[in-house]
Amino acid sequence: MTILDGKKVSNDIKEEIAEHVASMVSKGEKVPHLAAILVGSDGASMTYVNAKVKACEKIGFESTLIELPEYTSEEELLDKIHELNTNDTIDGFIVQLPLPDQIDEQKVLMAVDPDKDVDGFHPTNVGKMALDLPTFLPATPFGIMELLERYQIETSGKNVVVMGRSHIVGRPMSILMSQKRPAGDATVTVVHSRSKNLKEITKGADIIVAAIGISEFLTGDMVKEDVVVIDVGITRVPDQTKKSGYRLAGDVHFESVSKKASYITPVPGGVGPMTIAMLLKNTLLARERKA
Repeated sequence: MTILDGKKVSNDIKEEIAEHVASMVSKGEKVPHLAAILVGSDGASMTYVNAKVKACEKIGFESTLIELPEYTSEEELLDKIHELNTNDTIDGFIVQLPLPDQIDEQKVLMAVDPDKDVDGFHPTNVGKMALDLPTFLPATPFGIMELLERYQIETSGKNVVVMGRSHIVGRPMSILMSQKRPAGDATVTVVHSRSKNLKEITKGADIIVAAIGISEFLTGDMVKEDVVVIDVGITRVPDQTKKSGYRLAGDVHFESVSKKASYITPVPGGVGPMTIAMLLKNTLLARERKA
């Protein structure tokens, strides 16, 4: 069994981007500038956004963090998005999700300029992805594809089961893996928590992407020998043996599934670091397009 080390691969990608940025600086070119909007003080969101800002500093990007209070109105947030859309010094930006209840997430995502949408969530970019046109790919699926490719995992013609149908991971993942591309060209089945004969379907999978949002849902009796498992989930599970009172768990029951798997991502240290790395890669792409 081989651990798919997202932390190591993401560091390799960051080093590659840093070299590229150093070359841009030596030529007197403008370096990429990533901005992030954070509404409220959700702990997980703050941790994630701060990690993005630190990653920008490390590779030589410029970064801007815009923090807005929890009570920010939808109109105020849309005004801020308009500012970033029209600010020529900003190459790409993200609006950290989830947003407070008074704000319509769909309206916010629609308001972002597709040419600055480095999260790859705007319908224009989702449509281009579906048609296999050049665009910003959603960062988490993009990271998974990169991880599979760099570990040289054969996907062509393989049976892939994507567990989960979210617009952020499940749906784009199923589209990308079915396309003719590296780490693609597979036969893809999308399942969810209400799918019938779920165990029968997952046991036939060569590769499973678990993004169902239920802690430790995929267990060892649901997979076959030598399966490749990508665990997208991350949840805090109560654990009194830990000083914090909890441990981090994915959508996969690691202990039982890892005994059968040929490759598996850990939680944490698997998909999470890759998501940030691909966000940076999209921001570099946005800068190069403008140049």
